[in-house]
Amino acid sequence: MTILETTGLTRRFGNLTAVDNLNLAVAAGEIFGLLGPNGAGKTTVIKMLTTLLPPTAGTATVAGFDIRRRPAQVRAAIGYVPQLISVDGALTGYENLLIFAKLYGVPRAMRQRRIEESLKFAGLPEAAAREVRGYSGGMVRRLELAMAMLHRPRVLFLDEPTTGLDPLARQAVWQQVRLLAREHGITVMLTTHFMDEANVLCDRVAILNLGRTAALGSPVELKRSLGRTAATLDEVFVHYTGHPLETEQDGNYHDISQTRNNLARLG
Repeated sequence: MTILETTGLTRRFGNLTAVDNLNLAVAAGEIFGLLGPNGAGKTTVIKMLTTLLPPTAGTATVAGFDIRRRPAQVRAAIGYVPQLISVDGALTGYENLLIFAKLYGVPRAMRQRRIEESLKFAGLPEAAAREVRGYSGGMVRRLELAMAMLHRPRVLFLDEPTTGLDPLARQAVWQQVRLLAREHGITVMLTTHFMDEANVLCDRVAILNLGRTAALGSPVELKRSLGRTAATLDEVFVHYTGHPLETEQDGNYHDISQTRNNLARLG
């Protein structure tokens, strides 16, 4: 069953076409990746699908709701972890979750249980009373995932979810994402610059370049498209975009906040 579909989705900023006639269909329970260099349109796609940015042309449906005609219903059906850091470092992990539970309209009688379940899911019960400014990068990411899951969304959008994380922290986030899709049936759409992340996590990926779909398929299918059995997804990326791969550095709350700010400016 298709849970997310775009038809001719387009976004222009003046004379710049950031997303150009995008057509995608994502199945329920699928982990779908958007790959591409900075400026390829990945974040713009996410912003349109989460109703933060209206399309210039075309449309999309998310969880059965049209993003133009029923934006409130779309927002109620999704979770979103943006590039810009979405937690308040001056608050504790528990306080961040409580605020989001209220914003998402989680009934008062269910809030405490949902928060406790979310903290357990994120592996943060012992850190719940600590200010988030003292969290490591991996802890911040896990808290953000927990916050986005409080209201039990049908579709979860993750924009560069492992930016700034060390390999162990990245693997912990990967495990959470797999659990959400495989055990909870949540559809995940994520953007990433990491080809190993896309290779490990994604059922299918779309490689964007200059706002258009340069390639679409499973990681295995895309590697085979190069005509070499030993081809890597890194090589696929370079082949279809003509851009070198980017790398990120490990960090803490402050570091990943700065990194995400930089990425947001680059689009």
